[in-house]
Amino acid sequence: MSTIAPASAPASPATVAHARRRPVAWSERKSPVLSILMWMLALYFAIPILWLVISSTKNNADLFSTFGLWFGNGFHLVANIRDVFTTQNGIYVRWALNTILYAVVSALGASFLATMAGYGFAKYNFPFKKAMFSVVLGSIMIPLTALAIPTYLLFSSVGLTDTMWAVIIPSLVSPFGVYLMQVYAADAIPDSLLEAARVDGAGEAAIFFRIGLRMLGPGLVTVLLFTLVATWNNYFLPLIMLSTSTLYPLPVGLAQQQSAAAAGGSAQALFSTVITGSLVAIVPLIVAFLFLQRYWQSGLATGSVKE
Repeated sequence: MSTIAPASAPASPATVAHARRRPVAWSERKSPVLSILMWMLALYFAIPILWLVISSTKNNADLFSTFGLWFGNGFHLVANIRDVFTTQNGIYVRWALNTILYAVVSALGASFLATMAGYGFAKYNFPFKKAMFSVVLGSIMIPLTALAIPTYLLFSSVGLTDTMWAVIIPSLVSPFGVYLMQVYAADAIPDSLLEAARVDGAGEAAIFFRIGLRMLGPGLVTVLLFTLVATWNNYFLPLIMLSTSTLYPLPVGLAQQQSAAAAGGSAQALFSTVITGSLVAIVPLIVAFLFLQRYWQSGLATGSVKE
């Protein structure tokens, strides 16, 4: 004969009062000061983008006669975009293709090399491991401008200046990416899993590509995004390495147009073209971030769940 479980007794008034007096968690609290600070930071980052969008709708005359954060007398965005792709025989398209090539090749190569190096530092013991990792950490502190002249002299000695390789090869080195992947790989990949794979007869290369690389996905995407943005916005390295305008990336090409516009004369009309070109240049970065964000967030959320 089946038994019926007794109904649970109603909560006592003391229990209800205790639940009401339950301290509020830190995540549930709302601080007006922190809210104001966050809004100020959001405005700090949003105002330059807002100015860029509004200024791209103005012609050259309205840029100097109207308030920067307000629209001009007409809407000239379509005309400005047409000028961007037709000025100087459409050289902007060539600069955009160069930038895509530099950024994609450098980001893929740097993230893959950083992942392999970080995995090796985290999961293997070899002679001078600590010393080599200390060199990696120390290189993060060196500003890129201090390495510009030595890098130029090195590439000049082998005849690689004024070539695409002069921009791509230095961008493949990411000390911060190696450090980030070493920290991530140390916790993301259990040693017991690697030992089990070795017992099953898997080689080290197979373990890395079949197991390690998949588990390091979120970290790899993070390094990919950092390197992609850094290479896309890189100005100083292409400036000293390249002298042929058809090899310029967008930052250097737009800077040359801006310098011509600042010099005056007929080139002064390029101000609106440079601003609109800058707006067009950031659109691929926004698309890339939105596309990769889901892989980044889903991987981080999966790694945060403990069995």
